[in-house]
Amino acid sequence: MSHLPHPPLSATRRRHRGRNLLLGGTAIGALIAGAMAVPYAGAAEGPEQIVNGDFSAGTAPWWWTENSPASVVDGELCAEVPAGTLNPWDAIVGQDDIPLVAGEGYELSFTAHASIPVTIRTNVQMAVDPWTTEHSSADQITTEPVTVSHIFAADADHDAAQLAFQIGGSEEAFTFCLDNVSLTGGAEPPVYEPDTGSPVRVNQVGYLTEGPKSGTFVSDETTPLAWTLNASDGTTAATGTTEVFGTDPTSDQHVHTFDFSEVTEPGEGYTVTIAGETSEPFDIGDGLYSQLRSDALAYFYHNRSGIEIDADLVGAEYARPAGHLNVAPNQGDDNVPCQPGVCDYTLDVTGGWYDAGDHGKYVVNGGISVAQMMSEYERTLTAEHADGDPLGDGELRVPEQGNGIPDILDEAAWQLDFLMKMQVPAGEELAGMAHHKIHDENWTGLPLLPHNDPQLRELHPPSTAATLNLAAAAAQCARLFEPYDAAFADRCLTAATTAWQAAVANPEIYADPNDGTGGGAYSDNNVTDEFYWAAAELFTTTGDPVYREHLVTSPLHEDTDALFPRGGLSWQSTAGLGALTLATVPNEFTAAEMTGIRARVTEAADGFAADSQAAAYGVPFAGTNYVWGSNSQVLNNMVVLGTAYDLTGDSKYSDAVLRGMDYLLGRNPLNQSYVTGYGERDSKNQHHRFWANQLDPDLPNPAPGSVAGGPNVEIQDPVAQDLLQGCAPAMCYVDHIESWATNEITINWNAPLAWVAAFVDDLEPGDGNEEPEEAACEVTYTSYRWSSGFTSYVEITNTGTEPVSPWELTWSFADNQQITHHWSSQITQTGQDVTARPAAWNGTIAPGASVSFGFNGTSAGQVADPTAFQLNGGTCTTA
Repeated sequence: MSHLPHPPLSATRRRHRGRNLLLGGTAIGALIAGAMAVPYAGAAEGPEQIVNGDFSAGTAPWWWTENSPASVVDGELCAEVPAGTLNPWDAIVGQDDIPLVAGEGYELSFTAHASIPVTIRTNVQMAVDPWTTEHSSADQITTEPVTVSHIFAADADHDAAQLAFQIGGSEEAFTFCLDNVSLTGGAEPPVYEPDTGSPVRVNQVGYLTEGPKSGTFVSDETTPLAWTLNASDGTTAATGTTEVFGTDPTSDQHVHTFDFSEVTEPGEGYTVTIAGETSEPFDIGDGLYSQLRSDALAYFYHNRSGIEIDADLVGAEYARPAGHLNVAPNQGDDNVPCQPGVCDYTLDVTGGWYDAGDHGKYVVNGGISVAQMMSEYERTLTAEHADGDPLGDGELRVPEQGNGIPDILDEAAWQLDFLMKMQVPAGEELAGMAHHKIHDENWTGLPLLPHNDPQLRELHPPSTAATLNLAAAAAQCARLFEPYDAAFADRCLTAATTAWQAAVANPEIYADPNDGTGGGAYSDNNVTDEFYWAAAELFTTTGDPVYREHLVTSPLHEDTDALFPRGGLSWQSTAGLGALTLATVPNEFTAAEMTGIRARVTEAADGFAADSQAAAYGVPFAGTNYVWGSNSQVLNNMVVLGTAYDLTGDSKYSDAVLRGMDYLLGRNPLNQSYVTGYGERDSKNQHHRFWANQLDPDLPNPAPGSVAGGPNVEIQDPVAQDLLQGCAPAMCYVDHIESWATNEITINWNAPLAWVAAFVDDLEPGDGNEEPEEAACEVTYTSYRWSSGFTSYVEITNTGTEPVSPWELTWSFADNQQITHHWSSQITQTGQDVTARPAAWNGTIAPGASVSFGFNGTSAGQVADPTAFQLNGGTCTTA
């Protein structure tokens, strides 16, 4: 998923999800050599590897790229860097023929200054392909001389390594001056010890008033310890004793757990103290996640391609020009060619979301992301406690506010439009298939804002996986947009059915795992799950028995583990998305079939809930296999748990979701909140090309609500490899912009965060640990239908002991039904949401009495009667 940090010089080969990726910049231009080499006389103790590091003998053997001529000035080597370089490697000063010994520790030091503040890249690396780095750092250079020192260990022997100061990437011209360069052996690399803060680990945001409240304490003590819950004024709010858990296999820490769920007094600034150690502060209350719901969705607007990001919506520090609109230096996304030999046409693929840390756009990652965003909205149409108001028109940070469409669907439409543009045109070979991805011809470095990206953009070959992602997402689009934009819904359905047919005709066209230059490969050679997901969405939208047949004959259909792998849903495992739709959205399955698919959802959720209950840190995740994007897999398990709660109302599922949120927001082995802007110890330096404050103080940190990938035992990037060798699984994380393997941010990780934030924000006081109150009303709903319309009659019976006056009945259609005329009530309809209020003569419903009203309407395609009704906010039973 990484969209990778910085090519060292020309290229670096590394692993991506177990697949090779080639990272490339531009080749070095003409190298200008100096005069005769003279050893540096002032070398420190240990074997000095740099020749003429004080430039007392002129410039030899130093070289520099042709665009940045250098000379010795007042005893320093000073290079003149031109304006408008975009990547660090566009201007370089370096020295070759440096011997390194595997396992040896080295100290690299130098003094530098520049005419303007700049961030340079300092690399010790192979001088030839594959340009493997032994050390790489981003060093901030000021206008006053600053001495920089790094200690590293070489992983391999090198007869002729290279020291390269990459000094490009500035819009302004500047002078860079270098002195006292030294690289000496005999250094002892420091052992990295992560700063984990207090051993008392809690959710640093807080706990819902009526929700579960638990934490973890890291201690070698083998007997229970007393804990104290402190109010913000220092008084004692509660006390208790810990439970000794033992050694946590995910962190190798010996831990205790503690529970204070009985505390329901709202307040800010609570802390927990155990054995003289005090936690980070947290709140107890309701509404703790309403801002996170909004921020997690705003992430997508921030990462839109092809549109200016408006300061009025996101603030001045996050505003930026539109990217990839064919305005120099961009080559644009409006007329993108294929890679050589792939096709002879071009496509307008403007719009969409930048996938992750780079400027690429990927259909397989974009498909699952927009689908989960639409599912967050669709949940408000089907789940009893889901609140659609915070997602409605005028509520989110999107420029389309006020158009009568829920803002969350406006954001989804920006991505859906791009996905449909990626479809191979009619008349071309593989017509109807979707191109797998579009990104730069070569890798770019960090930092780089989208509008400054100079690379040629290329379409990559179509794939079956991408085509089925398009089919699934577009089918979901068709049913959700029908009440708001029928033309767009029709376009989505046409794209979906065309893509399905193309995938059926070409079921085994897989993305090349080696196609990783300039962007991630995203290769997947098993698409049975994508076929299941696409069939589920198309069946739910159309009712066509062709799709039903594919579902019920799929080997995945009755296999809970195949639908919901214990490691979590992901772009490579999408069948569960289809199963969640089938379990929650009205469709043409029989009652028995619906019971079966819902049983598979709850069976999977039972496993995740058990994992959470058994874990030292409450995380709903199985085992110790923390891989790339582990936090997204945790979040996707929480989506399954939340859906199971929506289906059953069983508190064990909502409790597990809340414990998962605890883990993400600080109750974890590193005491780290993985969500920017949330908690005292939040991630701030995620891998991203334009949220890059760690590299350029003029750029911002990631926007609030951005979730880091999280612990990854494979630690593929050089920073993680330097710091985290031998790490316990849940400790394999570092908040560093260069650690793309542990600290990237992506659309398909933020999409489930947004879903889960909405779920926990919708939990009302008492949800999750109380049975719902008995309904005090009953609704009978009867419809008579013909080809394009219907007549419906509604009867409300007051089954309580008190009069209801005045009454208000609300419900939502799950499809495109539109009310055109009504009687015996006043009815308003907004999208699929309907509110009925009394006429002048029937405003009171006495105990045991009933009122009736009716209406006519229009409909098209498959429609269904509503099944959930609320009378004055309370849920009615249905007759």
